[in-house]
Amino acid sequence: MKKALAIGALLIVISAAASLKSPDFLTAANIQNNVNWSSLWGILAIGSAFVIIAGGIDLSIGSVVCLSGCLLSLLLHGWHIRIGWLGLDTELKFGVPAALTFVLVVAALLGLGHGLLITKLRLQPFVVTLCGLLLYRGFSRWITDEQTQGFGDDDVAALIERFHDWTVGTIPLIEDFELRIPFVQRLFTVRTPFVQEFHLPIPFLIVVALGLVAGGFLHWTIYGRYLLALGRNEQAARYSGIATDRMVIVAYVLCSLIAGFGGVLLALEINSVQPSSFGAGWELTAIAAAVLGGCSLRGGEGSILGVIIGAALIRVILNATFLLGVPDTLADATTGLVILLGVIADELFHRLAARRRLRSA
Repeated sequence: MKKALAIGALLIVISAAASLKSPDFLTAANIQNNVNWSSLWGILAIGSAFVIIAGGIDLSIGSVVCLSGCLLSLLLHGWHIRIGWLGLDTELKFGVPAALTFVLVVAALLGLGHGLLITKLRLQPFVVTLCGLLLYRGFSRWITDEQTQGFGDDDVAALIERFHDWTVGTIPLIEDFELRIPFVQRLFTVRTPFVQEFHLPIPFLIVVALGLVAGGFLHWTIYGRYLLALGRNEQAARYSGIATDRMVIVAYVLCSLIAGFGGVLLALEINSVQPSSFGAGWELTAIAAAVLGGCSLRGGEGSILGVIIGAALIRVILNATFLLGVPDTLADATTGLVILLGVIADELFHRLAARRRLRSA
């Protein structure tokens, strides 16, 4: 919790500095955009946090996001599957609920595959998920024939319009505040121009709900405590009777499942999916947010609140650099610097804690 409070204070400081340097930072449109993208990245970061807390790493999140977006579009438009050497020639076309279920099941199965390869064959998580990054991206490009996927066709747009509004739409806040004073036959209306312009993004409500569920699971259930124990010391957790292999599999399934869900939301938000670039690098954003939010790369530590704040911090930093005229080409460098600073801070924190323990002993 201390790390979450510290990262929250840093977020406030950077936001205040950006607002002083650029008057556009505090406009309703910019705040709404930051809240929206912080929430979408926060969803991916929560999935990454489960794996990092368990002592692993997942580099395939961006490719899972891409594959999920491609599958959703293909299934809604009608996915023509033709494999000559298998004699397979069919078409899959689903409604929104069935397509969403299919996408989430596929994402969960990918996480299950990661977990099984890591626990049963004892492969390194870095290698497994790096291969997943390349495999899922390549598969997405193959099934789409490198064509950009979207949701703009009349039949698909009509089908998905309501689902779009429920997931990545916005909620208008109260436009006017009316005040009636007793015994005075007069109506006072307070105009609120900022509130009139600002609409609350629904992804913010989704990440809050997901954060509450994830935080409750991690800190208030026995399985969450198992994950934390696994990350701190896998051998000790195994000797304590914890089914460590099962918990590793759970962590990777949750990560890929949440990434698949995030991929659906991001595809609907952007309204198009370019197989070669959609989701590229977002695994680094998710990892950076988790590390900044207090998840130690050693495992065994993490706060869901801190992870969400970490995602917001990364978004605010990128937005501030854009408003201040920093070239877009430095965006990746900014993310890398953020990860490096987070790792350095984590290492210094652990060294300080170790010295304090030695002194108290």
